[in-house]
Amino acid sequence: MIEIRNKLSKLKLSGFARTLETRNDFALENNISYIEFLELLLEDEFANRKSNSYRRRYMLSKLREDKSIADYDFSYQPKLDKKLIKDLASCRYITEKKNIILMGNPGVGKTHISNGLGLEALKQGYKVVFTHCSELVEKLYEAKGIGSYYQTLKNYIDCDLLIIDEIGFKKINYVDEFFEIIRKRYEHGSIIITTNRNFKSWGTIFGDNVLASAIIDRLVHHCYPIEIDGPSYRVKNHLQE
Repeated sequence: MIEIRNKLSKLKLSGFARTLETRNDFALENNISYIEFLELLLEDEFANRKSNSYRRRYMLSKLREDKSIADYDFSYQPKLDKKLIKDLASCRYITEKKNIILMGNPGVGKTHISNGLGLEALKQGYKVVFTHCSELVEKLYEAKGIGSYYQTLKNYIDCDLLIIDEIGFKKINYVDEFFEIIRKRYEHGSIIITTNRNFKSWGTIFGDNVLASAIIDRLVHHCYPIEIDGPSYRVKNHLQE
């Protein structure tokens, strides 16, 4: 048994190796066929790889497990279309290469919803990257200086879903780098944007009306715009405490 387990490990069949002895005992006790025994081991291997894949993608995504769609209190934001959010959680927008823009005042739950949609995408096997807007452009700018720009850019372009949080809190200094992400992903990969500013003020945020217009045009062409007009979640939690 030890020799078989070692060979399975060398073949990178860790799911097989982990449950081999247990499945063998089960097979002997229940007199199951060789094919049924093999099916059980294959199911274990598949489940193991799926679990490992999720953990790897979760660690790379920078998402938070405590901010899921199930945890979002829709009763506190009655104007928000709950049915639409639940439908978006099916991730059909990813296969359709569409975007989502969540707009609203600080604290209404934009980041929570975007994080929750990201978790749903992970569950369905998609590769997701969550980043704050300022962090994204700073990383790209710094990468230029150390010769890793194209690899860093590739990380943001190749994922199935890119979530860019908090556009509008800070003025974006490196507009060209941001535009490059939007341009490369246009009609090739979905983006979720959260922002506390309307489109009219994006020219000020980016410091360039022409580039801001080009960014908006690409984002909204295939898009679900969602405005959350309600009280602050943070104030709610503070009052409850």
